[in-house]
Amino acid sequence: MGETAFDLDGGKNEKEREFHFTERDFNQIRDYVKAHTGIKLSDAKRNMVYSRLSRRLRQLHLTKFKDYLELISDESGDELGHFINAITTNLTAFFREIHHFDYLKQTIVPHLLTANQATRRIRIWSAGCSTGEEPYSIAITLKEAMANVSGWDVKILATDLDTNVVAHAKRGVYSVERVEDLPESKVRKWFRKGRGDQSGSVKVSPELQEMITFKNLNLMGAWPMKGPFDVIFCRNVVIYFDKETQRRLFDRYADHLSPNGHVFLGHSESLFKVSTRFKLIGSTMYQRIS
Repeated sequence: MGETAFDLDGGKNEKEREFHFTERDFNQIRDYVKAHTGIKLSDAKRNMVYSRLSRRLRQLHLTKFKDYLELISDESGDELGHFINAITTNLTAFFREIHHFDYLKQTIVPHLLTANQATRRIRIWSAGCSTGEEPYSIAITLKEAMANVSGWDVKILATDLDTNVVAHAKRGVYSVERVEDLPESKVRKWFRKGRGDQSGSVKVSPELQEMITFKNLNLMGAWPMKGPFDVIFCRNVVIYFDKETQRRLFDRYADHLSPNGHVFLGHSESLFKVSTRFKLIGSTMYQRIS
């Protein structure tokens, strides 16, 4: 058996592909993704785009990317949502980048309990919540940091562009492997192990779910919420955006934050040459300049 030929970026040569996929097809898709989501796809994403959209072509019984592009150009149809869901990447974990949650628990919450004493209100936004691990980690952190405080109005807004992951997050059901790295005490307190048909799964505590509102939201579109938010988690989201899109986004974030509010970014993201409305206070942690 002869060896399979591969491109430099790890994909099969054009001749071996099920569907003809031209440079023009890829560039049209990139333009469409940028216009509708703000995500800027690099050349290295070509095979990922082909792989994910090929599934849609099969499901729709199409034979050409040209026909699929015509389909998604009709924004009144249903395919636009499927297209966005297919392209967007969702990788997350409970308590990912733990230093953010430590800072939230040890510094921000104690400050808010004093600063917000008059309103007894705390609002946190998980922007790009993916399958929900981040907002549930925030909820656990708040519960543990405010264990003896009653009468406070504490809410978390969790949004994502991908409707499928928002639905997953709202259900709050995960494979038991997702919580294997958490301390056993946390698992016992905040998760319910499944039985019977649900064996091998865990479900987050209703006490956590009650704190969170899950919504589908395009960060490039209209924002129905007014805020102000005390903290915004926007981690591993803007890495896909170009600088101009990032500038617009963080200007909007600043407008929706309370004075001295905080923004947490992903490990490879920065506001350097993006916004002058925040100051760096720690690793990937920023505070609004009031």
